[in-house]
Amino acid sequence: MQNFTLFADTDCDITPVLAEKLGFKLISMPYLLDDKEVFPYESFQEFDSHSFYEILRHGTIPKTFGLSPEKYISYFEPELQAGKDILYAHFSSALSGTFNSMKIAIDMLEEKYPERRIHILDTKAITGLAYIILLDISKLYKEGKSPEEIIAYVNEESLKHYAFFGFADDLQFFKKSGRVSGLSATLGSILNIKPIISIDDDGKMGAIAKAQGRNGATNTLFKYMEKIGSDIQNHPIIIVHSDAPKLVNNLLTSIKKKYGENLDITILDINPTAGVHCGPNCLGISFHSKGRCL
Repeated sequence: MQNFTLFADTDCDITPVLAEKLGFKLISMPYLLDDKEVFPYESFQEFDSHSFYEILRHGTIPKTFGLSPEKYISYFEPELQAGKDILYAHFSSALSGTFNSMKIAIDMLEEKYPERRIHILDTKAITGLAYIILLDISKLYKEGKSPEEIIAYVNEESLKHYAFFGFADDLQFFKKSGRVSGLSATLGSILNIKPIISIDDDGKMGAIAKAQGRNGATNTLFKYMEKIGSDIQNHPIIIVHSDAPKLVNNLLTSIKKKYGENLDITILDINPTAGVHCGPNCLGISFHSKGRCL
């Protein structure tokens, strides 16, 4: 039995059911809704994706906030007290300031428990791209690999050979979260332009192209998959969406027509904390590739 505990956070689109299956303990990344703090899978047991994104469609925009050092300590300390080390694989540190609090918490815990180690693994990813990396980590953990071996593998393989492409349906959500300028958001909404987004080697999200309409954006995601995909049939494919089942089905049809029916495909809801920024009707895909960058 491994003498360390795996942790992951909800911004990796991992749910309690999946966390138990893969061997992770879950850290909840929060948001404010009507001035109330909400911690996914602590404030509620199941994420009702449709109801959440309906709230956003009707004009309510929740806000995200970082965890306090005390909250990180509440997750980690029980494992340290039990004599276990920790390996925490988290969403990209380039996308949030919450990890400053994490570092404070770790410094405090390492001083209190000098015989224990807390290993940090930055996936440099979020949502489906982070989740696909968690699959590799889970496999290695169950094979008995050490934290050092897992970190080395992820840094050498997973971070180089999985890609993510997605699109934002309504740029107003990115505008309100400060991710795009007001002018760009307004023009994009008027012209029905969908920015195609990827996550680079440093874990930063950015627009790399534009497409006309939802169908055009969905087709563009598939074209990027064709362009840089590698050994697609023998690796997992993760499709994420924010209450957009029709778009998922359209993308699935293209993928299966090209690569066959016998594929390892998982469909996940974009977690609410990330969904605050992207809004409803967004679609993304992660897959094994020649590299993250085009």
